[in-house]
Amino acid sequence: MPALDKALDVLEFLASQITPKSQTEIAHQLGRSANEIYRVLIGLEHRGYLTRDESSGKYSVSLKLYNLSRSISPIDEIRQVALPHMEDLAVDIGMSCHLSVLYQSQVMVLVHARSHSPVSLNISEGALFHPVKSISGQVLLANSNEQVKAMILQRDNDFVNSSSNEKAEFETKLATFSKQKHFVGNSTITPGVFELATLIGEAEGKIIASLAVSSLEPLDCHAADFQSLKAKLMATAAAITKQLMG
Repeated sequence: MPALDKALDVLEFLASQITPKSQTEIAHQLGRSANEIYRVLIGLEHRGYLTRDESSGKYSVSLKLYNLSRSISPIDEIRQVALPHMEDLAVDIGMSCHLSVLYQSQVMVLVHARSHSPVSLNISEGALFHPVKSISGQVLLANSNEQVKAMILQRDNDFVNSSSNEKAEFETKLATFSKQKHFVGNSTITPGVFELATLIGEAEGKIIASLAVSSLEPLDCHAADFQSLKAKLMATAAAITKQLMG
C-alpha cells in the first residue's frame, strides 16, 4: 500500500524532528517529490495527526499519536493477548492457570483461566500476594532488574529481618530461577497446593509476567507427565510473549 507507506514515512520522520519541517524539506529527506507527499500531508493534517503552522506552513506531529498510545493500557493488552492462550492451556492440561504481575511491590493475579475439570483451584483476579513467599512472585523477582528487585526486598520485613545466610540462600534461589526459566514447588501461601510457574516476557524487560498452574497434587511425581505439563506451560508462555512483543 504505497499511500500507507508514505504516510508512515512522514509520521516517523516528523516524530524524530525537533523543529517543524516544510513540505519541501520532508520530501527531500524521504527521497520523494513534493507533489508525491502533498496529499499525504493534507490527509494527515485533516485526521489530526499533523499540525501546520499558519505563518510558516511547516508541519509537525500533533499530540494525537501520544494520546492514542496513552489510551492503550499495558494491563489491558496483556489480558487480551493472554486469555485465549490460557484458556486453551487450561482445557488441554485439565488444570486452571493464572497470570500474575508485580503491582505496588506485591504480586497481583491479572488473568485466571478456569479448568473445566470437576475439581480445580480458583485464584481470584485482582488478588494480591506476597512476592517473596509466592512462587509467581519469586519468578518475577528473579527476572526483574536489580533496582526493582532491591526496592521490593527492602520493603519486605521478613526478608529485611532474615539472617545473612537466609538472604544469600534466597538470592541463590532467584538466580537459579532466572537460569532455568521455570520453577515447581509447594506454595508457601496455601498449604497443600503445588505450583509450576514460568516467565512471560524477557528478563529485565519492560513487560514481564508469571504464568502458573496450581494443583492439589504434586506436579513432578510422574516424570513423563511433568515434562509434558512443563512443555505445554512454557509453549503457552512463549506464544503470549511473542504476541506481546510483536
